[in-house]
Amino acid sequence: MSWQKIIFTILIFACLTPFVSPPIALVLGLIFALVVGNPFPAETSRATKILLQISVVLLGFGMNLGKVVEAGKSGILFAIATIFGTLALGYLFGKLLNVNEKTSALISSGTAICGGSAIAAVAPAIEADNDEISVSLGTIFILNSVALLTFPLIGKFFNLTQNQFGVWAAIAIHDTSSVVGASQTYGAEALAIATTVKLARALWIAPVALLFSFLYRGQAAKKVVFPYFILFFLLATIYRTYAPTFILPSVYDSIVLLAKQGLTVTLFLIGSSLSFATLKKVGVKPLMQGVILWILISIASLWAILNLL
Repeated sequence: MSWQKIIFTILIFACLTPFVSPPIALVLGLIFALVVGNPFPAETSRATKILLQISVVLLGFGMNLGKVVEAGKSGILFAIATIFGTLALGYLFGKLLNVNEKTSALISSGTAICGGSAIAAVAPAIEADNDEISVSLGTIFILNSVALLTFPLIGKFFNLTQNQFGVWAAIAIHDTSSVVGASQTYGAEALAIATTVKLARALWIAPVALLFSFLYRGQAAKKVVFPYFILFFLLATIYRTYAPTFILPSVYDSIVLLAKQGLTVTLFLIGSSLSFATLKKVGVKPLMQGVILWILISIASLWAILNLL
């Protein structure tokens, strides 16, 4: 085994300790990728997707369905209102910046709903090629990394409540993993609300993918990939809410702890997936479109949350 693989393995085990928080895990992954290089690029990609989905499902065992849904109602309404506004603005800025049409659609859908999952679902619906998908994922990935590190600091600066931060993170951060990482750093209540609102937002993946399929007049609507792990998350939440009383709460606490450790490792894997080749492929114009959309949705949703929640 090469020394790169040994260090990579040691860092993964370090992420399982209480000394490494989600933001630190992401930074470790980024530094390792850019200085050393990921020795398992293909395996990391597959493991990231699987581990994220399992961890999110396990988080459901720590949530009470009634309380979380009640707390997240306003956030869900915000999420729905911002989805189509983001898609419209994405189309506009894509035209203004002369970004490839399909790349623009993927960046817009990833920003509007839930990052890489939305891109993975919309891409076959519009018959995007590998380069268009890679550029879009690279753009979203870079912004996710920035959001994970900066959002908790901004939340503290504006003195956001746990509820406010959870809703804001779910709306303005792209991928579920970064939403969970940022809100987990902010607090337990923020984590519960952010996860609920984000997954409710993710339910729009299928309708939006079908919409793009209709707009592009393709026949690929049958290829739309629905994130079924969302349904398992909801089932876990329902089970926890109505679970038999003879099961000790400590059992669920252990499951949630395992989920959080899994998410920390996931963020390390995400960071380790970045490369100079990815940064080069993203280019200026798609990144500009992604940054503009992200800043607009972040500011607009923060203003609404500060004034309405």
